[in-house]
Amino acid sequence: MWEWVLWWTVAMGDRLATLPTAGREVGTRLLTERLTALRRAGYSPLRQGLWLQSAEGLVLAEHQGTVPLPAASLTKLATTLVALDQWRENHRFVTTVAAGGPIQNGVLQGDLWVQGGGDPLLVWEDAIALGNALNQLGIRRVAGNLVVTGNFWMNFTTDRAESAAWLQEGMNANLWSSEAATQYAQMPAGTPRPQVAVAGRVLTPASASALSLSSQTLLRYESLPLWQILHRLNIFSNNFMADVLAVQLGGARYVQRRALALTGVSAAELQLVNGSGLGVQNRMSPRAAVALTVALDRVARQQGLTLADLLPEGRCRCGTIEHRNLPAGSFVKTGTLNEVSALAGVVQTRERGPLWLALLEGGAGAIETFHGGQERFVQGLTITWGEGRPVDLAGLLTPSFVPRPWREENRVRFTTVQTSE
Repeated sequence: MWEWVLWWTVAMGDRLATLPTAGREVGTRLLTERLTALRRAGYSPLRQGLWLQSAEGLVLAEHQGTVPLPAASLTKLATTLVALDQWRENHRFVTTVAAGGPIQNGVLQGDLWVQGGGDPLLVWEDAIALGNALNQLGIRRVAGNLVVTGNFWMNFTTDRAESAAWLQEGMNANLWSSEAATQYAQMPAGTPRPQVAVAGRVLTPASASALSLSSQTLLRYESLPLWQILHRLNIFSNNFMADVLAVQLGGARYVQRRALALTGVSAAELQLVNGSGLGVQNRMSPRAAVALTVALDRVARQQGLTLADLLPEGRCRCGTIEHRNLPAGSFVKTGTLNEVSALAGVVQTRERGPLWLALLEGGAGAIETFHGGQERFVQGLTITWGEGRPVDLAGLLTPSFVPRPWREENRVRFTTVQTSE
């Protein structure tokens, strides 16, 4: 990121020289307006935190900027950062399917083994795809049991028995509930209805961490690439996905240590107990929230991504910001708990370039009260300095946040090991 900070600084010339004074005047005014509104609504300033800085790191406004406050789902910024840094953008979680016997006349003469590889986003569509893949291998019936092992989770639960039952249902259209049928209806037209009937039981042995030594691998089913998983996690602020990713990374303490190393903030400013932000024990300072977002953008750019590939865009009308009034070209993460409302991210302005901000606010009352005030603060930046991507100066392109192209048909990826009979 610092490369474009350098040429942005050169390109801005004299106008940048006015940023410390003019920028702080605007930041101070917006901060004062926000705190005044909160105080008039009965909220203590001791429960509020704010940090606003320019692209080159100049602090334009801050209130309790280094004080750790309940972070809610801003915690997911740390999980996202560490996951992207450790696994990289195209990492895929692999679910392995194996046969415990030969395939004869459409019948697997033995158990069907499924070993989870930690995919946090296995849903009905994936179970249907797995069933169709087995049909293509010539399997219509399993004479033995369905044995599910490893980190296999489906439909956002860590209950492996329930996940295994859903897998059995998804692979056999004759068993579909209305929920499974509804999800099938949203799949591409012409998607086959799988028929994999299991004659035996559904087993989830607690001690089994590997496939049966006598089994033969049929196929490997790959998850979405990590960057797509993280994008969806943050759009919908999915707690399950964030928590299981954090566990697989090494736990909340590990995520905290790595996030501190990647941001350089003080250990006192970032305290995590899980990967999702559930619970007020997850705390961070507004400065730490901004540092996490800046570091996430830096790591993303090193891998050919930007924040546009990892966070929802202000006008997407999607997920947690479906009903928020945020500027075009902003990329943000929200956080909500009982008596906690937070917002962090980047806002692009035409005259001052990207501005990085975090608002961590607390108090009982209607969440819309916090949302409206946060939106007015953000809009104050774009009203003052213009909305959208900055103008090009001296023939140089300003930092862009252009998403990587993605086609939904790239979702399903199989590696077939065993061909049909």
